[in-house]
Amino acid sequence: MIYIELFLTFLKIGTFSFGGGYGMISLIREQMLEKAWLSEEELLNMIAVAESTPGPIAVNMATFVGSSQGGIAGALLATLGVVLPSFIIILLISVFIKNLLKLAPVSAFLGGVRPVVIALILSTSLTMLITAALGTASFSGRISFDVRAVFVFALIAVLVPICKKLFKKRPSPAVVILASAVLGILVYGVI
Repeated sequence: MIYIELFLTFLKIGTFSFGGGYGMISLIREQMLEKAWLSEEELLNMIAVAESTPGPIAVNMATFVGSSQGGIAGALLATLGVVLPSFIIILLISVFIKNLLKLAPVSAFLGGVRPVVIALILSTSLTMLITAALGTASFSGRISFDVRAVFVFALIAVLVPICKKLFKKRPSPAVVILASAVLGILVYGVI
């Protein structure tokens, strides 16, 4: 049944992911493509929507995927699955263990996990960039270079430092996302 599968899939994602929402994206990507719940392009679009809406990206992704696969009940179960492990872990830590981060084994564990989380985030980001620019996640598939996507990316990459220099602070991520959306609408000729 799809509801049980949604709950268990996102429970696994929530249990075995470290590094917050961005650390979860690689596992979410793997599971969504493996189960054929989303295509690579749909996943990229979902990440963009999840990032631009309020709330943690992993919760938003679970809600969107759950909704697309199982309606409201699917959205609720997928969201519950992704947040339940963190909720239980934090509850146990707050109740049973004081000064947890000061313990040498915990510090060593986090020290070992941190580089892996960074590598997962970078790997997923690179895969998403290649997919957006080339139309494929691997070099074995048909490559269709998307000049418009590269143009929007390059323009934003140039405009952000210029805005930082002019206004003496980095533009808000919300402004960058909104500017990217407007550029996308203009460049892709939706209007």
